[in-house]
Amino acid sequence: MKKWLHNWRLFSLFSMIALLLAGCGKPFLSTLQPAGEAADTQFSLMLLSTAIMVLVIVVVTIIFVYVVIRFRQRKGEENKIPKQVEGNHKLEVLWTVIPIILLLILAVPTVAATFKLADVKPMNKEKRDKDTLVVNVRANLYWWEFEYPDYGVITSQDLVVPTDERVYFNLKASDVKHSFWVPAVGGKMDTNTENKNQFWLEFDQKAAEKAGGIFYGKCAELCGPSHALMDFKVKAVPREEFDQWIEKMKNAKKPVVTDPVAKQGEEIFNKSCIGCHAVTPIDKRPEQARTAPNLANFGDRERIAGILEHNEENLKKWLKDPESVKPGNKMTGTYGKLTDEQIDALTKYLMSLKVE
Repeated sequence: MKKWLHNWRLFSLFSMIALLLAGCGKPFLSTLQPAGEAADTQFSLMLLSTAIMVLVIVVVTIIFVYVVIRFRQRKGEENKIPKQVEGNHKLEVLWTVIPIILLLILAVPTVAATFKLADVKPMNKEKRDKDTLVVNVRANLYWWEFEYPDYGVITSQDLVVPTDERVYFNLKASDVKHSFWVPAVGGKMDTNTENKNQFWLEFDQKAAEKAGGIFYGKCAELCGPSHALMDFKVKAVPREEFDQWIEKMKNAKKPVVTDPVAKQGEEIFNKSCIGCHAVTPIDKRPEQARTAPNLANFGDRERIAGILEHNEENLKKWLKDPESVKPGNKMTGTYGKLTDEQIDALTKYLMSLKVE
């Protein structure tokens, strides 16, 4: 008896914890706080399917309780057998038709939403409207590249998009299968090495303001030891602000460094890093040659290596030992051992790479 009571208390405790944690979602990450047209559609389907399941459970529970009470064994009626309903055509038709109706109620909006979310005809290059934004997403171990083909601009780790309009994506991977996912804004889509997947998302302005203008993106496909650390950020801004950012990126030149420490860092960068990293958003190299993140606006970004707070201390930590931050990354061991003085200089230079 005591053991049963103890287990029941533990179950009650864990149930309460689960209930409390269910309300801990953040607006920049939670699928339960939809932040766009695609997310709203998918959230509505979640509510519909949940409502149908709850309805079925409630009805079955009521029937079960009724049967248990109505036909329970009573004193003096131990040998009495309740009326049998086997072969009752009305009941058999009823409990066959009801599940079909429930499936249709769920299937019709699901199929309609599937076709709606798969409609990428507006991104057709020949018929594309000049204001239609297309972004080429390339997933790598363990970072993300974002190319704006209509503007000739390439950046990494921070995706910048306009709000209140559909943004269309071409998704591809350069090494292994990954999956592009912005939880608050829409469902995930795989990035494959052999073909491109296409879909669209819409970022709601009010939801973006609530989230502080930043949504969190994740890799949702197990891709290696740092899969859980393969994050990116989405800056959702009004169209006017997005256009201004694009113009700055298009006109960005190789930075002129005047600070003597940063100048020393630039020299180190040109010896050890320039072969992989570009420092201007206009990078005409083929994608196979772009083997590391574009650093043109590195100083403006939200995170170091996609996961660390953007400050000099964390940048030094990354430069000193990338493997301790992201195990299995391709930067580890590529540039030799840097002294503390060299790391300070390189940090100063990288933090000066800005377009804002």
